[in-house]
Amino acid sequence: MKKHVVCFGDSNTHGYCAQTNGRFDEEQRWPCLLAKKLGDDFLIIEEGLSGRTTCFDDPIHEGLRGLDSIYSCLMSHEPVDLLILMLGTNDTKERFGSSAACIALGLKRLAEKAAAVKDAWRDGEANILIVVPQNIAPEYAQTDIALTMGRGCAEKSEQLAFEFRKIADLLGCHFLDANEVVSDGPNDVDFMHLTLEGHRQLADALEGEVREILM
Repeated sequence: MKKHVVCFGDSNTHGYCAQTNGRFDEEQRWPCLLAKKLGDDFLIIEEGLSGRTTCFDDPIHEGLRGLDSIYSCLMSHEPVDLLILMLGTNDTKERFGSSAACIALGLKRLAEKAAAVKDAWRDGEANILIVVPQNIAPEYAQTDIALTMGRGCAEKSEQLAFEFRKIADLLGCHFLDANEVVSDGPNDVDFMHLTLEGHRQLADALEGEVREILM
């Protein structure tokens, strides 16, 4: 049986392309690239949703709390061998009023709920890889996206790696900081989404991580 890897994230997992306001295609998105690199022994499942948060309710759009959908997601794709969680960018929005430390607590809550879905995990044992998203560049504040993201997002995003590592260590999750493996970007339109090269670099890094975890 193939090893099932669920990629649970936001627009940077869905593959949002800032240049077109559309989506990168199946030859470009990091989950698809990861699937090709890992080969036929793996089933890589894309579960990216633009705007998704760890646990915060968005007053503008419904259905974006990862906490509300992680149970059904995992049960839909059972048996799950690995869950890749890459969230936190949307949690920095000013309207949530949350610090990096509180965003990390939201991630902790999400990861704990995922681990508790015993029936979804192969052999009943949770296996989670926490990925810190690429930092929002300070230049975002000079773009239209700042009108909805609000103030302070870049500063908070830079603090996520420190806070997320503490959560990964506390819960016994695997850990990867995308900022250490993605040297390109973010893009020069909104300064918060991965470029084509960024998707490629992330897929390259995750291939090694997934093989080490599951092989």
